Amino acid sequence: MPFRLAEIPVEVLLDNFLPLLAVPDLNNLGSTNRFFYDLCNDSTFWKRRIQEDFNFPCDDTARSSGWKFIYRGLTNPHAYVWGESSKGRLGMPNIGRAIVGDVPWPVQLQIGRPGVRIVNLSAAGMSFFAIDSAGNLYAWGMLNGLGFAAPYNDGYSAPEKVALRPMRLQLPAPTHAISCGRLHATILDENMHIWTFLSFGRPFQLVTPFLDVGSPQTSPHQVVSGWDFSATLTKTGGVYVWFPWGQQISREIDDHNDIMDREGLRVIEMEEGVIPCATWQLHYDPHRLPDLPSLPSLSCGSYAKDIRLVKIAAMEHHLVGLTNQGHVVKFCLHGGELSRWTTWEYLPLFSDPDKIKEQVSSVVPGIQLPDSILITHISAQFSTFVAYSTGSSSVVLMGTKETDPHDRPQIIPSLQDRKVISVVIGDYHYGALTSTGKLLTWGGFSRGALGLGDPTTIEAGKPGGYADEMQRQTALSHGGPFPPPVTEPTEVRFDHGEKRRRERFCFAATAAGWHMGALVIDLEPDDNVDENEEAVRMPGGFPPSQETSDRSDVAAPRYPFIMGPSHMSIYRIGFAGRGGVRGSQPPRGRGG
Repeated sequence: MPFRLAEIPVEVLLDNFLPLLAVPDLNNLGSTNRFFYDLCNDSTFWKRRIQEDFNFPCDDTARSSGWKFIYRGLTNPHAYVWGESSKGRLGMPNIGRAIVGDVPWPVQLQIGRPGVRIVNLSAAGMSFFAIDSAGNLYAWGMLNGLGFAAPYNDGYSAPEKVALRPMRLQLPAPTHAISCGRLHATILDENMHIWTFLSFGRPFQLVTPFLDVGSPQTSPHQVVSGWDFSATLTKTGGVYVWFPWGQQISREIDDHNDIMDREGLRVIEMEEGVIPCATWQLHYDPHRLPDLPSLPSLSCGSYAKDIRLVKIAAMEHHLVGLTNQGHVVKFCLHGGELSRWTTWEYLPLFSDPDKIKEQVSSVVPGIQLPDSILITHISAQFSTFVAYSTGSSSVVLMGTKETDPHDRPQIIPSLQDRKVISVVIGDYHYGALTSTGKLLTWGGFSRGALGLGDPTTIEAGKPGGYADEMQRQTALSHGGPFPPPVTEPTEVRFDHGEKRRRERFCFAATAAGWHMGALVIDLEPDDNVDENEEAVRMPGGFPPSQETSDRSDVAAPRYPFIMGPSHMSIYRIGFAGRGGVRGSQPPRGRGG
């Protein structure tokens, strides 16, 4: 009998055959019949593909589907920034300012040379960092702007040195992940080495047997940056913390900086747009935090053999943790490295499914919630943390650094059941990203960090504007005061100043200080393209009406697939973890 490709087990096709095919071949295969159409649209296959081809940080959001759509959009993503413009933090030295605030609407920023695909954007207190699909790291603004700016002829070894435009940081290995604090950043490279940036030009690698990648117990899984500390979570759930400005480390850092200064290593821009980092190694053993206390079983239907931390998030003097069973815990680091730390504090009102359902239902009467709620993601910054679940019935719970086991979470009604997949936090402003590509912001005006537009041009009484017409006219004449805080999460538009309204899809966002940034995909052809020219269709659209079945709620961008560099394959996702196809059955529901 003749051999049929469809007779090969689905697991073998997904794990061993499809990864070998170029994207055009995948689309051609998907056009042959329904079975291969479903197979070639498997969501978790595209999640793995986007990690390998584009170095995309899939675990930064709670997105569970739509990865093929994002893959297509990464052929030409756009970076936007807005908010306070001081200390070069927006990367555009000649950017204009609004009548009130600095830049209260998203402005597109070119990062790197044309063709560079930015896949990760991270905001620090007075600067931004970005990672492209090849793992190159970029930075702009001022990493530490508390003192006077460094002299013009001073190199990027100075923490106060301003990078007025995005600069590529030349490092020994591609960057895999980054987390920014107020005045520093921590990265994880593709070799699982941890680097700490106190200046753009002199990052140090943390060298310790506790994190030597020799075993799962010593292999970093995640790095985070708090207000004045860094932390890493290992693959087995251990947490290690170090304080770059603490007495023990700062002495060694200062001594090494003095040596490099005497040797003339001031890290000056030799090639346009490139900072040749003078890297060095700091041999130091970070502090290991205590193990988790005994925690109750949660009635969420998810049971594991052991309870361990799988995510951490950093605030000012606090860490927030999330376990594999949905427990949210908090650890106080106040007092720094000399503190006598106690234990993780369990937050039942942020964890227990029954308590969560009761609280959300009391704030949003009539809301339809699933019988079982599992918190799967956390985020934190400065004095706020957020715990949230995934899917179409997602819940979003907010707390502060003062939250204790008896405190109820803050619940914003319009964020519940909204398909929220990521929450970002600035000093006094906040953003929520949905699986449908909408970025919603609320909180303080913060010199324009909400991105809702110039408040003097917004109709009085609308979000982002003034309470009444008299206040608006006063601000128009005097350049202030700032408008009141926005209490209702409001959508940010990415077509400010354009000739016509344009639809765009936001797939990543970041916030810190008084500024914000986002990565965005166009959903419409460029105006520079002849409208009579036939749009380029993605090959293999079977059937044509379902070409974008994983994103049926938005229009798909019409440009061809372009392969990204295939150089990173850090995570191996087996078929058991898929939300994909069994035989000829269609994929499971869309979700996020």
